[in-house]
Amino acid sequence: MKQKRDLLDIRDLNETEIYRIFEKAKLFKYERKKGIIHQDVLNKKCIGLLFRKPSSRTRVSFEVAIIELGGSPVFLDASKLQISRGETIQDTAKTLNLYLGGLVIRTYEQSEVETFAQYIDSPVINALTDFSHPCQILADFFTIWEKKKNLKDVVITYIGDANNVCNTLIFGADILGVRINVSCPAKYTVSKKIIESMKNPSLLKISEDPYAFISESDVIYTDTWVSMGDESEKQVREEIFRPYQVNEKLVKNAPPDFLFMHCLPAHRGQEVTDEIIDGKNSVVWQQAENRLHVQKAILYLLYNS
Repeated sequence: MKQKRDLLDIRDLNETEIYRIFEKAKLFKYERKKGIIHQDVLNKKCIGLLFRKPSSRTRVSFEVAIIELGGSPVFLDASKLQISRGETIQDTAKTLNLYLGGLVIRTYEQSEVETFAQYIDSPVINALTDFSHPCQILADFFTIWEKKKNLKDVVITYIGDANNVCNTLIFGADILGVRINVSCPAKYTVSKKIIESMKNPSLLKISEDPYAFISESDVIYTDTWVSMGDESEKQVREEIFRPYQVNEKLVKNAPPDFLFMHCLPAHRGQEVTDEIIDGKNSVVWQQAENRLHVQKAILYLLYNS
């Protein structure tokens, strides 16, 4: 019996596997436009989607991916499950293991995803935690790869809160050998643990100056200033992050063909202006579309390796 694979962190993959995901996603994207689907990949498996956080792109893209690969998605609203009334994760996981052929989880604590993976015999996929967002970042690097062709020549600049998206961008860049800059306030900077865990920390540069890296940026990436769970800090964060808004003034000295990226949902008028997110350099909708194709490729890798 083959050993099961999970995707709990982008670091569960190596560079070769990430490029395998990219090539498979490229094929799935092409074939979907031709009306070709592969219902033998999941072979009628029921895949649970256990969500503690609201979702639009993650939920819909995973449900469609599972259906088009021949499985059946089972949406599990955590607030309606017994874990909301105190049942342990272990007991919930053991129960779900009796019914499901895999589990996609969107939650707060990274440890929760890891615990589910210990007690479920089929693949467990991290669809977002407060620490990590591997499916999103795989789709983001795939989008950059589509547009720029050679990732080794790319410089990414992330501007804003050093959150789960930023963490995973750094980890992905470390695996793929991509230079990455982070411009963020000192209070919300990249943690030492993230830096210390890098294999090649020389790929990363950090500054409090939002303008510091703009002129060398092939990709400018931002995210919301107030993530789910941080609402109590909303006013404080909005004041601190205001100089980090991605607007026409900020990108004035960027390369003319830079890509603007955002994982969405965007708070227009806060971290980004309409002129940027709707402008000619924006690839946010390609990112959103590519979630579907990359998640198909992830499912293919986990169920066929």
